[in-house]
Amino acid sequence: MATTYDALPKHHQATHDEKLVITASSLGTVFEWYDFYLYGLLATFISKVFFAGVNETTGFILALGAFAAGFAVRPFGALVFGRIGDLVGRKNTFLVTMGLMGLSTFAVGLLPGYETIGIASPIILVLLRIIQGLALGGEYGGAATFVAEHAPNNRRGLYTSFIQITATFGLFAALLVVLGFRTAMGEDTFAGWGWRLPFLISSVLLAVSMWIRMQLNESPVYQKMKDEGTTSKAPLTEAFARWGNLKFVLIALFGAVAGQAVVWYAGQFYAMFYLEKILKVDGATTNTLIAIALALGTPFFVFFGWLSDRIGRKYIILGGCALAALTYFPAFHTLSEAANPALSHATRDAPVLVTAHEGECSFQFDPIGKNKFDSSSCDIAKAFLAKSGINYANVAAPAGTIASISIGGKAIAAPNPAELQGADRAAAITAYQDEIKAALTEAGYPAAADPEQMDKPMVVAILFYLVLLVTMVYGPIAAMLVELFPSKIRYTSMSLPYHLGNGWFGGFLPTTAFAMVAATGDIYYGLWYPVVIAAATVVIGLIFLPETFRRNIDD
Repeated sequence: MATTYDALPKHHQATHDEKLVITASSLGTVFEWYDFYLYGLLATFISKVFFAGVNETTGFILALGAFAAGFAVRPFGALVFGRIGDLVGRKNTFLVTMGLMGLSTFAVGLLPGYETIGIASPIILVLLRIIQGLALGGEYGGAATFVAEHAPNNRRGLYTSFIQITATFGLFAALLVVLGFRTAMGEDTFAGWGWRLPFLISSVLLAVSMWIRMQLNESPVYQKMKDEGTTSKAPLTEAFARWGNLKFVLIALFGAVAGQAVVWYAGQFYAMFYLEKILKVDGATTNTLIAIALALGTPFFVFFGWLSDRIGRKYIILGGCALAALTYFPAFHTLSEAANPALSHATRDAPVLVTAHEGECSFQFDPIGKNKFDSSSCDIAKAFLAKSGINYANVAAPAGTIASISIGGKAIAAPNPAELQGADRAAAITAYQDEIKAALTEAGYPAAADPEQMDKPMVVAILFYLVLLVTMVYGPIAAMLVELFPSKIRYTSMSLPYHLGNGWFGGFLPTTAFAMVAATGDIYYGLWYPVVIAAATVVIGLIFLPETFRRNIDD
């Protein structure tokens, strides 16, 4: 049983110098998150430059997939750098992860596009994303462990909340940089080449971050273990090959981190992509609204970290997951109504139906870009709607039925590709798409969100609520993970469940959710992904997750 700190002397009170060390550690992590988030913010431009060989919808989903590739390898980075951190110390591991992150980000800004070097372009991009993911996989566990091991026992939640805040600060910094360049250069210039500048200026951030990390001293807990010769000789074996520790790795993953991850990525990333791709809000406005919501919500990371020192971590984290599972659908419906009321009204007043035989409809996502979605009338109809982000419902029809799109009761049959070849087929598809566009316009479907009709205070309020849920689940999580595991294998043990949860459950959320939307035609269907995982985390956490906030972590 873990020792509690109630009966222990408060020998671990933070000095002024230690607070400066913690601040420096947090600031360095902000820069790493800035590097990592740039890709997500610029996914629309990246899809056009590096995935130009596929259709627009597939290109965007592939760009999100490449974004997710960085998350996919984070658990492996956690294993590699977690082991190094437990073997040789926290500080030196920081320097390696930061260098890898910064250099790979800078390289993205210089990488030629698909039209210049062909398929090599997206391949190199994915490799750079993988390097970023490996580096970030080693960064977070070290930063959280480092800060927690400097903090006084009764203020660990507060101190580690500043590490939690770094992710949002990094995203906020990236938003401001992107928004600044877009505003200063104009959309056309930014889309042409200006999007590369936020990647290139990361070299300055890298230099500053490396200097900051060089000033740090080793964690006192780790230094004490090193001096006494009690560091682990085989951290991977002790962490994952022994059930006594492995069970807490699994409990941490499924009873806390998985739900935390989907709430975080739904609230900060999916909401952003949803505004831009589904609700057709222009990129600059989307970034501005997200930035305002983040600015309003960020102090609550510290609040919930502080609160968890007083009432515990478990129920704050699970409470945020429960609220997300219960309210995501009404929250996103309200967001749609506020951000693009014309689209919401048209969806309600003139619903779009696709009548077709299900067996003749392809899954509207092609990961290799070879499917032009023109081999059946159903594909022709659905591909256009998926590309346009139009909400539609499916109506079953007998086999052999020519698919049709009904807009407010007006049915328009798709071309029959069996009767058309080559240029004739292409011309018929183009004519059909033009006819559907005209019908959508007549029914009130807007080509883009109208800023004059947008209820911006309500949009910010919904985005703020989503960020508030993020702060509930994310503010206390670092302290809880640190407290679950013994000092000599802490870096390794906490890093793996954190990055499995955030790298896989969270990192794959945008790609998975948008693929679900494209496959079903329901713009809200992708929300089932975070809702189900958040709900499962609540159940598992309530049963198995221990409360940790009174534990002594020097053991």
